[in-house]
Amino acid sequence: MADAYEKPRIPAWVWPVAKWTVIVGFVLAIIGFIAVWMYFLALGRDVPSISKLKQYEPPITSRVHAGDGTLIAEFADEHRVFVPYESMPKHVIDAFVAAEDKNFFTHDGLDYQGIARGAVNSAKNKLTGSGGLQGGSTITQQVAKNMLLTRDQNLTRKAKEAIVAQRMEKEFSKGEILELYLNEIYLGGRSYGVGSAALNYFNKSLPELSLSEAAVLASLAKAPSAVNPYTNPEKLLARRNYVLNRMVEDKYITREQADEAIAMPLTTTKRLRGPEYAAATYFVQELRRDLIKTYGEETLEQGGLSIRSTIDTRMQLAAQEALQNGLIAYDRRHGYRGPVTKLTVGDGMLEALNAVELPGGYGTWEAGLITSMNDKGAQLLLIDGAKIRLPAEELEWAAKTYKPKDGKPGLQVGDVVLAELRRQVLNAKEVSAPAMKEELDEEGNPIATPVAQPMLLPVGNATLRQVPEVDGSLVALDPHTGRILAMQGGYSFFKSSYNRVTQSRRQPGSSFKPFVYAAALEKGYTPATRMLDAPFVSFDVSTGDYWRPANYTEGRSYGMVTLRIALEKSLNQVTARVAQDIGMDAVSELSERLGVYEKLPPYAAMSLGAGDAYLIDMAKGYAAFVNGGKKISPTLLDRVQDRHGRTLFRHDQRVCEGCESEEWNGQEPPVLPETGEKVLDPIIAYQVTHMLEGVVERGTGRRALRVGKPLAGKTGTTDDYRDAVFMGFSPDIVVGIRVGFDDNRSLGEGEAGGSVAAPIFTDFMEKALEGTPAIPFRIPPGVRLVKIDARTGELPGPSTSVIIDEAFRPGTEPGMAAFNGSDDCLSISGNCGNGAGTGTYGTFDPRTGEQPVPEDGQPAKAPETTSGGNLDGIF
Repeated sequence: MADAYEKPRIPAWVWPVAKWTVIVGFVLAIIGFIAVWMYFLALGRDVPSISKLKQYEPPITSRVHAGDGTLIAEFADEHRVFVPYESMPKHVIDAFVAAEDKNFFTHDGLDYQGIARGAVNSAKNKLTGSGGLQGGSTITQQVAKNMLLTRDQNLTRKAKEAIVAQRMEKEFSKGEILELYLNEIYLGGRSYGVGSAALNYFNKSLPELSLSEAAVLASLAKAPSAVNPYTNPEKLLARRNYVLNRMVEDKYITREQADEAIAMPLTTTKRLRGPEYAAATYFVQELRRDLIKTYGEETLEQGGLSIRSTIDTRMQLAAQEALQNGLIAYDRRHGYRGPVTKLTVGDGMLEALNAVELPGGYGTWEAGLITSMNDKGAQLLLIDGAKIRLPAEELEWAAKTYKPKDGKPGLQVGDVVLAELRRQVLNAKEVSAPAMKEELDEEGNPIATPVAQPMLLPVGNATLRQVPEVDGSLVALDPHTGRILAMQGGYSFFKSSYNRVTQSRRQPGSSFKPFVYAAALEKGYTPATRMLDAPFVSFDVSTGDYWRPANYTEGRSYGMVTLRIALEKSLNQVTARVAQDIGMDAVSELSERLGVYEKLPPYAAMSLGAGDAYLIDMAKGYAAFVNGGKKISPTLLDRVQDRHGRTLFRHDQRVCEGCESEEWNGQEPPVLPETGEKVLDPIIAYQVTHMLEGVVERGTGRRALRVGKPLAGKTGTTDDYRDAVFMGFSPDIVVGIRVGFDDNRSLGEGEAGGSVAAPIFTDFMEKALEGTPAIPFRIPPGVRLVKIDARTGELPGPSTSVIIDEAFRPGTEPGMAAFNGSDDCLSISGNCGNGAGTGTYGTFDPRTGEQPVPEDGQPAKAPETTSGGNLDGIF
């Protein structure tokens, strides 16, 4: 009898099947392994070579520094500051490793646990349709993907990534791989690499970052747009805290350090913001054009150039402020033009006010909606809901000139205007707000209350403003080196990017006259030479008509005057006579020699500034007067270096012997050789400078006396008051200012260089020279200062009432004419220019048919005094 518990027999066919299954499976595994091996072998031939990483030179930001070292601009396609691994602080490296690849220092390029986890997640995503492929990419794999491969999400790319990663681990050290990773990774905010991100988010270098800030940067690596500190600060803080906790788990920091970092608020800064950067916009854009022209846009945007510019940030701020204030003052004299727009007062007005587009150049002014008006003024609603009073005098100013065709004069309720106002920081403590009672939760613990945030509240009254229609320009440069210290190409770059310093050619008007008188001095005239100021007619070949120049005050002539007085009073008739005497060819040649013009047609009208010139070229010409007659080349650049520190350009090419002494042993400081080609006799240059000092002391530029330091300059006003110009200088700064409408319409009756441009010069020089000693103009060897009668140009006599010091070349002083005279002379002025006004005039000029105006009677005898006031009395 068979055993009831006998085990069932395994069929005979099972063992052969199992054996062959194992054999077939083994064979298939081998075949699969071979196939995978051959697949990777084939991919290995197709992947990019890692050799290019050994010569890694990524695009780097080109940075522009001012002359005082302030960073004022950056040019870049990708904002990146390359930082070697050796210079990276440990806590920054630890934060990224903890956040992105905790096994980085132990794996061989691949993290197999991460790969398995990524494969599972990828399968889930494909089944649910909730996402794409995921992979446990290591830092090495990320470098391979970002720098050598595409970002395609497929298995082929992942396989190539693995191959390249393992090759990199064999060729590079861990430090070299981290250097590539941390300099290449994009961290949002146009920041490539940790060096750039530290600057852009915190305005710090890497060693200056706190533990919290390092964790913030590491938090941005995964998805910078999702945790943007400006749009998603809460998500970024959560991610930062996650990174800090991971650093604790990986034993990079202690729990106490993490808790301290977690307690820190998220505080970011925006770089290259502020008044000094906005003020430098015209300068920076002009510099950018020059650099692209010289080095190309690709080199500028990617080459990591170190650019040392000439701009003085303090002077640039002063230039912007002076020009804007001057244009606003002119604009205010000519009335209010009307509101920005009109809105309906009522529900939704605050939202509508915030949607109003303001005109370019409004700067720090704010939009305000007039919600009510009375005899005491109007109430303005500001964009943050605050309110401020617009006083009655502002409304009265608007009512005088703003007269719409279909409404009442002046402003009305519903008008949106620009207002200048002052805001004061107030918080709960400052306004003595009552302390909030402490609240407790159900367990008796205090509930955290938000910290009182500072508020900017408007205080005082508002001032009605409008962006000026008129525009202008200002340039300041060093006359000895050509370094451009300040350049303001218009009222505001955000109103108009047109740079009126370098791109606008306009008539200089009477500011050109010093070049006429310099040419006359070259011909033997002296500042004391007397000329006839009387109506003058000549035939102008350029127009085919007679030219009748008149003085600024039409119908008024002064008879016989010295060249100094003619320049100080800007007498057109005398200037025209001088140009006719010496020939316009001499004037044109001198202005071209000094760099004011490339070619100036020798027409008579050019002597009064009818030839269009760039403001920068006028400043270059004036520089020759103050620097002893040398021609300079204006420059925006001091030095340019490439990413390796090699000098590509240096403006000052002088060799300094003795500048590299290791120690000082009482020796004299080294003397640098002078720069610039000598194009004008230093004595003549000083004579013109000395005459232009008189323009400021007694002439049309008297407004500049307020500065209280030695200054010289010349006003200029073009026909029909289209342009107002002032060219002025101190011993070490030359300044050019021009004001006018871009469409060349008139500024208005009486809006001349002395009333429009001269106040701008004065405001600028007060700030530019603040804190500096009063340095007199340098007198070159060979100049003789002689006291003369201010009216006659002769040596003082019994009838002299005003005495001045005049500059002469030895042998040309008053009283020396007998040794330098000539009997063969025919001149409109009545002399050949040699001497100090002792020539005699005939009663008739054969070339013009003019009868000279006789001089007035002899002035009353008065005691001699040193000149100290207006020379009007000398007539």
